[in-house]
Amino acid sequence: MKVRAKKQLGQHFLRDLDAAQRIVGLLSGHGGYRQVLEIGPGMGVLTQYLLRNPAYETHVIELDRESVAYLKIHFPELAPRLYEGDFLRMNLGSFTDGSSLTDGLNGLFAIIGNLPYNISSQIFFKILEDVNRVPEIVCMVQKEVGQRIASPPGTKDYGILSVLLQAWYDIEYAFTVPPGAFEPPPKVNSGVIRLRRNNVTNLGCDEKKFKLVVKTAFNQRRKTLRNALKPLGISFDHPLLDLRAERLGVAEFVMLTQMLNSE
Repeated sequence: MKVRAKKQLGQHFLRDLDAAQRIVGLLSGHGGYRQVLEIGPGMGVLTQYLLRNPAYETHVIELDRESVAYLKIHFPELAPRLYEGDFLRMNLGSFTDGSSLTDGLNGLFAIIGNLPYNISSQIFFKILEDVNRVPEIVCMVQKEVGQRIASPPGTKDYGILSVLLQAWYDIEYAFTVPPGAFEPPPKVNSGVIRLRRNNVTNLGCDEKKFKLVVKTAFNQRRKTLRNALKPLGISFDHPLLDLRAERLGVAEFVMLTQMLNSE
């Protein structure tokens, strides 16, 4: 039995076993987790290596029914922790309520996966809702997306996700995977990144407003912040406002958010 890749689900199955082992090998246990949630396991190329590691309790979530059937046949030991559904619709805080993963995810868990390119940003925004439970993320995304997330301030790739994720995680671009490593091959290169939770427990500002400031600033990234942030009704003056969004690090965006809140 072989699963047919479905274009509407953005499926490209990794067939390079060396790359799969390298991806799983990037999990370090950072933060003290034992449970690992794999998003979109497909035919289990990563899953097989996760299951071989006794340090991890592997859970998977898969939307494709054909892939779910394949996993049940080839990895029967996974059945109690195999959930058929859409990660973007999951309430990460209710994985123990009986309608979610059978064995539940209690406390901390890492996330791993070959993420569908068309929804990878949405997946990261979803994870940001529960950063205190996810100390480590290892995933494969489109190369440009991976580089953008890992980019430092002052670079052209630096953007909204860069700031929001770097506020909570130390990020490393690990390696590139060429199209030929997949079936069917995508039209772009893929990149593997690792995110490790940093020591920040509180940004020191209103987190919802922080996200709004970052998104508003980058929505018109070619303008100075003085002009880009006009929709937020800024009435103060500060040298940071003469810069463009890409020049600011997390700390500077936090400062701007604090100043907006104090008005």
